[in-house]
Amino acid sequence: MADYYFQYTECDSTGSRWRVAIPLNPGECTGLPEPVQGLDCTFSCKAGEFLEMSAQECTRCAAGTYSLGSGLRFDEWDDIPPGFSSLAANPCVCVCVVVYLCAFSAKWVAQGLYLESNRDECTVSLIYTVHLKKPGSVSFDYQYVDNSIFFEFFIQNDQCQEMDQDSNKKWIKLTTHGEWGTHIVNLNSGTNILYWRTTRVTLGSKAVKPVVLKNIRIEGVAYTSECFPCKPGTFSRAPGSSSCEPCPRDTYSGRGASSCTPCNSKTHFASEGSATCKSRPPCSEKDYIQTYSTCDKDGKTQVIYKWVEPQICLEAAAGAVTLPPSGQREPCPPCNPGFYNNDTATCSPCPPGTYSDGVKACKPCPAGTEPVLGYEYKWWNVLPANMKTSCFNVANNNCDGLNGWEAAGNHVQSGAGRSDNDYLILTLTVPGFKLPVSVRGVSGSEYGRVTFEFETSCSSDCEFYFMAVSVTNVIESWDGIKTKQSYTHIITENSSVAFTWAFQRTSQVRQYVNDMVKIYSVTVTNAMDGVASACRACALQSQQAGSSCVPCPAGHYIDKETNHCQECPPNTVLSGHLIYGKEACQPCGPGSKSNKEHSVCFSDCSFTYTGRVRTLLYDFSALTSAGSIMNGPSFTAKGTKYYHLFNISLCGAEGHKAAVCRDNVTNLPNEDAGGGQQGSSVEAFLCQSTIIPSDGRGLRTALSSQSISLADTFQGKSLNGITARPELFPSASKRIPDIHFFYRSSQVTTSCQRGRNAVVSLRCNPEKTAKGDISVPSECPAGTCDGCTFHFLWESSSACPRCSAVDYHAIEGACKAGVQDTVFVWTEPRLCTGGLTIPLKRTSPCEAIDFWLKVGAGLAVFCAILLISLTCYFWKKNKKLEFKYSKLVMSANKECELPVADSCAIMEGEGDENEEEEVVYANKSSLLAKLKAVATKDHVTLKAGLGC
Repeated sequence: MADYYFQYTECDSTGSRWRVAIPLNPGECTGLPEPVQGLDCTFSCKAGEFLEMSAQECTRCAAGTYSLGSGLRFDEWDDIPPGFSSLAANPCVCVCVVVYLCAFSAKWVAQGLYLESNRDECTVSLIYTVHLKKPGSVSFDYQYVDNSIFFEFFIQNDQCQEMDQDSNKKWIKLTTHGEWGTHIVNLNSGTNILYWRTTRVTLGSKAVKPVVLKNIRIEGVAYTSECFPCKPGTFSRAPGSSSCEPCPRDTYSGRGASSCTPCNSKTHFASEGSATCKSRPPCSEKDYIQTYSTCDKDGKTQVIYKWVEPQICLEAAAGAVTLPPSGQREPCPPCNPGFYNNDTATCSPCPPGTYSDGVKACKPCPAGTEPVLGYEYKWWNVLPANMKTSCFNVANNNCDGLNGWEAAGNHVQSGAGRSDNDYLILTLTVPGFKLPVSVRGVSGSEYGRVTFEFETSCSSDCEFYFMAVSVTNVIESWDGIKTKQSYTHIITENSSVAFTWAFQRTSQVRQYVNDMVKIYSVTVTNAMDGVASACRACALQSQQAGSSCVPCPAGHYIDKETNHCQECPPNTVLSGHLIYGKEACQPCGPGSKSNKEHSVCFSDCSFTYTGRVRTLLYDFSALTSAGSIMNGPSFTAKGTKYYHLFNISLCGAEGHKAAVCRDNVTNLPNEDAGGGQQGSSVEAFLCQSTIIPSDGRGLRTALSSQSISLADTFQGKSLNGITARPELFPSASKRIPDIHFFYRSSQVTTSCQRGRNAVVSLRCNPEKTAKGDISVPSECPAGTCDGCTFHFLWESSSACPRCSAVDYHAIEGACKAGVQDTVFVWTEPRLCTGGLTIPLKRTSPCEAIDFWLKVGAGLAVFCAILLISLTCYFWKKNKKLEFKYSKLVMSANKECELPVADSCAIMEGEGDENEEEEVVYANKSSLLAKLKAVATKDHVTLKAGLGC
């Protein structure tokens, strides 16, 4: 037997095979056993057994070894195990550029207890080929917390053809920080090529959290001819084991151990599952922490110092530090609001219907009020009963008892953990939410709020996460040093939820133990099992004494004088759950109205603009369905091409947001939840998704991920600091102004402390279709110039105002045969749509010569006659004057003697005639009167000159 080994031949078409002897060194031995009929091809041994080939019988594994029977297990990752390969691209897909950039650097990396994906922007596949004689399965444990990485698992046959697979099996679900997920996929008999592939797209500068794999198990192999030895740090004490157990703390084991060996606890230590013992270092300042003792019966506490557990340092070693002495005993901090201290060392919650500020005794709420339920934790002598602390390590070394978080008087702070890559977990469990009685009839999506105040002190790349386990996703995260600040999250679902705060220093081991996060206060409103720190006014059923609180109908506020419910004025909305007083009804913005419940302001897709010259009426109903714009392409630092897809719902449906952005990769739903659309989705007035095209990284389909809401509230016009920037979209038309729709998202982020804003500018463009086109500013191709305010231009013929009488004019034709046509035409360019229709051609009777032409001709004849009459009159007058002048001259020539007269007159009766004429002409102001007056004046002067 030492010179040969047994092996089965390939199975024939009947499922039969032969056992043959194979020499270790071909040609060096003779007399090999004859081939014999082998066992059926589908035969396999049970877990904990192997097939002994000489007798072809199943035999139990010895102690220190294990067997899966018909399976394989890979749980040791000091190196990439034989049979596995790490490639920069799928060999069945030609992605030359990616291969060229990544082939020499990107790969999966063995980290001892687990396998870690690459951290750069390369697409890397971990590949393993297995041949199954019968249908089986593959399962693996993983951690996948970074949605900037696309993590997929798929199977191909030996022809590089991908097996049919449910998308929920191909795209891996995200896990919460510190949680290990398990993924199981069925395998067909025959050749199965397994691919674990990661593709990262970096859109920011945040540190990458790689995908982590461990415990890969494959079921369905025909048999195993030997047992596997337990890896170092594990053991199996009994024969026939199907797995190995980790060694307890302060013990170790080598490969194939049936028991663990204790360390010398005075000089060495070992973590759980260790292969060796390590020397204990001298104690330093990093090995102890400061905390507070619990309140004693006298209501006193003091600062104390204790060693980080488990204590691995030596106090007696040379250069070791000792624990500082405890501080002075001092009064314990007061109870948290809603609790009371009944002369004991512990705080108890106030009974239902009562309240307390934490200092005074609990009091019943006054008549006409109800308790404000919730949690308000701001004193941290001990952790509250509904808060738990724990610790998770990426290598699954459980550290529950290792100081996840510590109460420290006026704050709670992260503990030391076992290593710097531990996730230090603080969890607050809320069984549900209960709205106050007065607002239970109020419609809306807010059930409560969680607010906490914190700060981080880090000397490395630490990260602080806030999560809600009900959605298994990170709500917000912060990295590096953060000054004292507050964060608020709105709860929109009434269900049990566990809020989790997780802190991780680095991937080093106790190098940055002094890096920590401090939480000063945590407040949760409307908690179902909460306590009351105050009372609030409620609506009363009647004015009689002892009247109970009643819920107000939707859209009603509590009148301060009567404590009765009153409906809000039209086009106002209630501001959250604060309904006391008429001021709780907030007016809607311009161009918006409220729904019947006064819960939301919305636009009905109509708008009236009043300008200096005219009033414009708009109807945007053709734009009610969501519009989309995909801008790009953009490229990451490593050359990955991606696009940003924006979906815009201009009006929604009475406040219901119609724009939907879906992830088709990350955060997939649980298959046990039943049905439903694949991937998570975001509903908003304006949302954004990151699209990786199928040709960008050799993918088989375009990927949509990182969907976020940019605006979930319609604001109206110029509200809350949102302003339009007309210079971003220069307009060629001065006749029709742009109409701006303003939106807002109150959810704050690390970069947008006041939330996000969005402005959609509607521009009349008759050359566009009714649906129109959406564009972004040329100087801000990502749609935003600062990352918090987004600007879009929607050009459409539907954005033009409704047509009115000022948008067309009449053209009159010539009068022909007594008939005249009047035609109406649009004023060009036509900048209106719908509304009034242009009038039809109008026909009216007419005369050959126009009336006004006749009037003009008549006036001309009259003027001509008048001029002729005046000419004749002055000609006659001139002749008369000439005659008189001649007579005077003749008289003067007779020795210049004039007849004696009583007055200086020429002829009798002439003065009277002149006076009459002067009187007549003096009363006339016409040109004729002036001419006559001048002639008369000259005549009198002449007489005076000759006679006087």
